[in-house]
Amino acid sequence: MFGRLNPSTLPLGGSQPRLHARDLQQTLDSWLIRSCIFNINGTWVLIRHGKTKKEYKEVQFQTTRLERAKEFDILSIRSPGFQSSFGKLLPLLTTQVDEGLMSVLVQFYDPLYRCFTFPDFQLLSTLEESTYLVVIPILDQLLFSDLESIPTSRDIADMLRIDESLVGAHMTTKGGIQGLPSEFLIAQATMYGKAMSEDAFKAIFVLLIYGLVLFPNIDKFVDVNAIRIFSTLNPVPTLLGGTYFSLHMRNAKGGGAIVCCLPLLYKWFISHLPQMLAFKENKGCLRWSMRLMSLTNDDISWYNRVYDGVQIIDSCGEFSNVPLLGIYGGISYNPALARRQLGFPLKDKPNNILLEGVLFQEGKDPQGLKSGMVRAWRKIYRKGRKELGPKNCVALDPYTAWVRKRASEYLMP
Repeated sequence: MFGRLNPSTLPLGGSQPRLHARDLQQTLDSWLIRSCIFNINGTWVLIRHGKTKKEYKEVQFQTTRLERAKEFDILSIRSPGFQSSFGKLLPLLTTQVDEGLMSVLVQFYDPLYRCFTFPDFQLLSTLEESTYLVVIPILDQLLFSDLESIPTSRDIADMLRIDESLVGAHMTTKGGIQGLPSEFLIAQATMYGKAMSEDAFKAIFVLLIYGLVLFPNIDKFVDVNAIRIFSTLNPVPTLLGGTYFSLHMRNAKGGGAIVCCLPLLYKWFISHLPQMLAFKENKGCLRWSMRLMSLTNDDISWYNRVYDGVQIIDSCGEFSNVPLLGIYGGISYNPALARRQLGFPLKDKPNNILLEGVLFQEGKDPQGLKSGMVRAWRKIYRKGRKELGPKNCVALDPYTAWVRKRASEYLMP
């Protein structure tokens, strides 16, 4: 079994913002307007390789809106136990994602190493950073694998503290998957908000966030996968796995919808952008493509001291790196490339064995990789100062030369 990341070592941030029941619909509307751009009806047309450089097609955006529901009575979910029970989810609803920045970031995705490769440095979102951003620890239990039984109406009613017959009456199938309409859940949240039933209101509210924000799939629909992940309250590995899998598949196919928790990916990336005022102000009004291409490894904000006491999940089971299971498939990611982000030096070209790529699509797994990944997460290997030495957040010349060579081979613009 694997250990728990200790949330006590990670700061929980400032006071929890007040979010009234009346604001629930508005915040979900606002988020869906942005998220649907990427996750449901939007189209990302990514990369087509030319002979001497990468060629880009224009990114097209389409939006859909969640129909207005009844306004909620005022019910604050700012209770002392909300964040400790569900994590720092509210900021994901209010994060203003810079769509231009994210469209440029995607162009730097490196399918060979499952990271973002820039001219002389690499960045990749990690389990540890995701845990810090949402303040949800990785629990000592198996990950979501889509092998779990589908919850019954009674199971869901118990999770949400609502009537079983209502759940049964509204359970439906869309796109070949069972789930609940978001309008039904919003109506229930409204009712329990008026009744000042905080437990039921918060449970429904968080399920809506899981279904529409963390694990979006079908417009106005919270599918059974989101419900199953919500039941475990262990979403971080599935979130990261889904992000990498979607980025990888869209890159391989040359376009399509990127299905992931976009605010979380955005918050991670901007945490590494330069913090100096000149970069933030952008007085030259440069496009994001020019701003990112001008960055060197000396400009990046590499390390946050909140990770001083955190051990890195470095590998699992028989895998030399970390296998991640998303809803639509599995993919490996390479913590060896992220050590500088967690305070340790990058000295040389990583061993190829540590970067071995594994990938499968749901329903297309002749090698049985999913079962192997599930078994692997029963045996987690972590590394910290004892294994990696003292904190020294630098990149030495042999590693940097290797990155530059990869950037040249990958035809960075």
